[in-house]
Amino acid sequence: MTSPILNIKNLSYAYEDREVLEDIHFTIQPGRFVGLVGPNGSGKTTLIKLILGLIKHKRGDIELFGTPIEKFKDWDRIGFVSQKANSFNTGFPATVFEVVSMGLTSKVGYLHFFRKKHKEKIKEAIDLVGMSEYMHKNVGDLSGGQQQRVFIARALVSEPDFLILDEPTVGVDAENVERFYNMLADLNRNKGITLLFVTHDIGTMTSYATDIACLNKHIHFHGDPSSFEQMNEKDLSNIYGHPVQVVTHDH
Repeated sequence: MTSPILNIKNLSYAYEDREVLEDIHFTIQPGRFVGLVGPNGSGKTTLIKLILGLIKHKRGDIELFGTPIEKFKDWDRIGFVSQKANSFNTGFPATVFEVVSMGLTSKVGYLHFFRKKHKEKIKEAIDLVGMSEYMHKNVGDLSGGQQQRVFIARALVSEPDFLILDEPTVGVDAENVERFYNMLADLNRNKGITLLFVTHDIGTMTSYATDIACLNKHIHFHGDPSSFEQMNEKDLSNIYGHPVQVVTHDH
């Protein structure tokens, strides 16, 4: 039987005396597109940092590909895309090709002595996100949506099995957001990449994801989008701490 991509049991985490995650049980099977939703301050970013090993947990267990995170070494199997837009220096003199090539640093070293096979991988990743015609453009000259595609290509170039995206549509215009979701759905369906997508956009996420997980200190829901949409709005508002109405989008 295939091991889950991610398996979390009894996980709790606190900053000093403030507990932000409590008794988390959360599993992601291979090939799923999981939308992680929840209000601000619900612990979503903390959970992502724990999964990526950026902070260490003291209570509970985290397994990646069947291996306890303390012993996990195959980090190339995991790609990560952050909010990017607010921190990226648009004046940075790098082309799309050069930015994507940074995703291979762990394999070729910081001096970037790329062989033909590496260059082909970079081109393939750029093509996969529909940015081939911009390959030699300065990334700072691109729109927010185009830049996010480039950063996804950078995460994909190492050929990860598991891609984590932390609110990557922040700063992206509405038209490009839809294209962005369609691209991710294609990567999930046709490339078999397992996705964990952190977002506030509940309605859009229920239209694309195979699974929805709702986090606010605890995992309050983890199931299919249709079941999530059928949740009593009063119960959902209680989870969020304010009125919530799920509005789905056609795609």
